[in-house]
Amino acid sequence: MPVAPSLYNAAVKRPWLMRMLKPLASWYANAAGYRQMGLRADDLIVEENETVLKALGRLSPKESYDRVYRIRRATQLSLQHKLLPKSEWTKPEEDIAYLSPILEQMAIESKEKAALDTLTVLKKH
Repeated sequence: MPVAPSLYNAAVKRPWLMRMLKPLASWYANAAGYRQMGLRADDLIVEENETVLKALGRLSPKESYDRVYRIRRATQLSLQHKLLPKSEWTKPEEDIAYLSPILEQMAIESKEKAALDTLTVLKKH
């Protein structure tokens, strides 16, 4: 599965760009509303992809349980048309990527496997 393009690497190399984009990124994350339901950004990754399902299988049991709990709680809140109390919202420092690094690693592994599968050996005479 291709990983979504990101400006992060370009922004990190240019501090002025990072300073300019950080407030915009924070505003967008808060406006998206997933934190008000106790979710993390990686909880929003759709599970209908074989690669994502394999990545979910690589999660630790605790992280997997926590993900299911957050998603079920958010679903219940959505059905009730409610938000969590502000004290229970996901804080920006808690909104860390836990699935994206696994997906990136799987993409690297897939490229490496493809390179090895198409490897040709030349004999020197």
